[in-house]
Amino acid sequence: MRVSVCELPNSWTESDTYWNQLIHHLETEKSDLLVLPEMPFFEWITKSNAVDPLLWKQAVKAHDKWIDRLYELPVAMTIASRPVIENSRHLNRGFIFTRKKGVVRVHDKYYLPDEPGYYEASWYERGKENFNIIHINGIKIGFLICTEIWFTQRARQYLNQGIDILVCPRATPKSKVDIWVTGGKAAAIVSGAFCLSSNYNGPNTSEEDFGGTGWIIEPERGDVLGTTCLDQNFLTLDIDINDAKNAKITYPRYVKE
Repeated sequence: MRVSVCELPNSWTESDTYWNQLIHHLETEKSDLLVLPEMPFFEWITKSNAVDPLLWKQAVKAHDKWIDRLYELPVAMTIASRPVIENSRHLNRGFIFTRKKGVVRVHDKYYLPDEPGYYEASWYERGKENFNIIHINGIKIGFLICTEIWFTQRARQYLNQGIDILVCPRATPKSKVDIWVTGGKAAAIVSGAFCLSSNYNGPNTSEEDFGGTGWIIEPERGDVLGTTCLDQNFLTLDIDINDAKNAKITYPRYVKE
């Protein structure tokens, strides 16, 4: 199958420029699956510790609007996370959109940072401790949303469920790009799955930009098959799901716990 990742500026939904570029890329590359950054359809509001419930509501409405437009994308599956309000709880929800099923809820972010640029634990609550794969369009997919990638026991948990693709929508800083790529490689190796991640680029706080560098990483040795950059916002590559299935029986994944 053909899979796509990206890096986009925090303000990319202010016009249709990037949206139209994305449509053109997906049409040209004939992608089957697209991963977007974390909560991609509104400004990154958790950069400030000045929590504003009204701003969260605006972010929810903006995501509602843009998710309704996902039918415009010429791709079978679009994957991201989004802000929600459910029973008065604010959550960051990983979802998969398909043309047949619409929006499918998969996983609410559980591990939340709380520091300059990323005051997530201040803005919203952790979800249920649910790290289960979803079997959709013949593929077994699991989520590790941004910070969750560092909890490698979850990657191992996905391994034991026979995962094919591990998605990591994220919002991460420029100063730590190498560290995050290393985390993606480890997650791919531990889970025995292709790791796909998309990120923001450009300004976040006055002190720190986002780091871009969406990636596609293979499962056997954690080799980076490709990354995005400022001059290449979108990346689409062929992957063979059988590589993920075969990785499950090689070291270190076959070792019993």
